[in-house]
Amino acid sequence: MPELSQETERGRAGAPPFGLAEVTGPSMVPTLYHGDQLVVQYGARVRAGDVVVLRHPFQQDLLVVKRAVERRDGGWWVLGDNAYAGGDSTDYGTVPDELILGKVRLRYRPRKPGQRSPLAVVRWALSAARPVLAVRSASRRLRAR
Repeated sequence: MPELSQETERGRAGAPPFGLAEVTGPSMVPTLYHGDQLVVQYGARVRAGDVVVLRHPFQQDLLVVKRAVERRDGGWWVLGDNAYAGGDSTDYGTVPDELILGKVRLRYRPRKPGQRSPLAVVRWALSAARPVLAVRSASRRLRAR
């Protein structure tokens, strides 16, 4: 599951509404990749289809990023975009609202060391920073089980 390597604490007096996080792991591929940098809006209203940052229900010192699929009694059903990675609500059930920290607004993909040709640099520059949009799809993967 994508774990986040850093967090701006929410709830502190004077804490900024936005923070940075880094993705580790493959569960949100192809939306997010290992090493992607995220801009997270803490306390944002979550809707179905949004990519969210949450505390793991069983290891609350561990932050994960998943897609909020649907509202259920007691919280959100969350899934990773990579059906083969696991580590989502199919393993730990509904995530309580208080464990949802915020919504991912922007993804920045750092340049790989081997990207030196002018064409590779241009491709990277055109796709390095992208908004992370909600998916409102009827695909089988996003339908909660």
